[in-house]
Amino acid sequence: MGLISILKFLSTLFWFGLIALIGFGIYRSTQGKKIKNFKILIIVLVVLAIIGSVLSAGLVFVEPTELGVVISIMNGGIRNEPLSPGLNWIIPFAESVVTYPTELQTYTMSIATNEGNVVGDDSIQARTSDGQIVVVDASIIFQIDPTKAVDVHKKWKGEYIEKLIRPISRGIIRDAVSQYGVEEIYSTKRIELKNMITSEMEKEFTDGGLILSNFILRNITFSDEYNASVEAKQIAEQQAQQAKFVVETKKQEAEQARQTAQGTADAVVIAAEADAQALIINAQAQAEARKIEAEAEATALKLLGDALRNNPDVMTLEYIDKIAPNIDVMMIPSDNPYILDVPTPQD
Repeated sequence: MGLISILKFLSTLFWFGLIALIGFGIYRSTQGKKIKNFKILIIVLVVLAIIGSVLSAGLVFVEPTELGVVISIMNGGIRNEPLSPGLNWIIPFAESVVTYPTELQTYTMSIATNEGNVVGDDSIQARTSDGQIVVVDASIIFQIDPTKAVDVHKKWKGEYIEKLIRPISRGIIRDAVSQYGVEEIYSTKRIELKNMITSEMEKEFTDGGLILSNFILRNITFSDEYNASVEAKQIAEQQAQQAKFVVETKKQEAEQARQTAQGTADAVVIAAEADAQALIINAQAQAEARKIEAEAEATALKLLGDALRNNPDVMTLEYIDKIAPNIDVMMIPSDNPYILDVPTPQD
């Protein structure tokens, strides 16, 4: 903070002024001369230097994203409560402060040279349950539990990353990977693997005074042999899918042909049924017409018979008409008999 820096600067200036004044006084005394009010100046500079040193050593400013753990020659070597953000007072020269960040921190372990917290390949090699080697890249986002800052200092002395984050996380990742086959990690169980690692880390971090915010399974790299087998499997699956597609296409074409043939056959049947129905209707109509005609003829014959019985001359007229259809008049002597016998109606 600016105030503390100013106090340190002034206390340093006063101490240098005191040393310079003493030196100048010694120089003047060798020449037999004295400095006016020399002792008073010495006392003032000493007092100012001490006050500046005490204030600059006793005042501590803790940043808003930090907590201060007080190391003391009293209280068992450490205060039980950390310093809150802001300006705080400690016992000068008897206590000191170690600050810890309370904001989120990220620790990355990556196969890429400049991506992780450690330069070079810092990925985690693990073996699956079926003996395959996989390489895991991961990031861990965490923070110090503000209520356990003193415990974190007691346990880890500021080395919580080297002594907790790194070894514990790498061990948990290896143990989790060993419970799954490479095929499961590659496809169906990756999320389950991540959740298992997260759960185990949360327990370990809580015991160590940290809060796990998130575990990111950045990447899982498989061996060249497995990658080759996966590629071959994908090619085979694609070929199988293509073959299946061809079969389905042929099935659809056959079904279309069957439906077309069925439609044609149905059309022929419908046409044949229509023709048959038309023939039946026509035959029925003809039969009905013949029946009506026969009934009409029978009625006519009956009427004719009745007419002949009632009018005998009608038969003679019909007879003459039949034998001479072109003769309109025939003269016959009244005293001569008919040339032909004229039929007579019978009862």
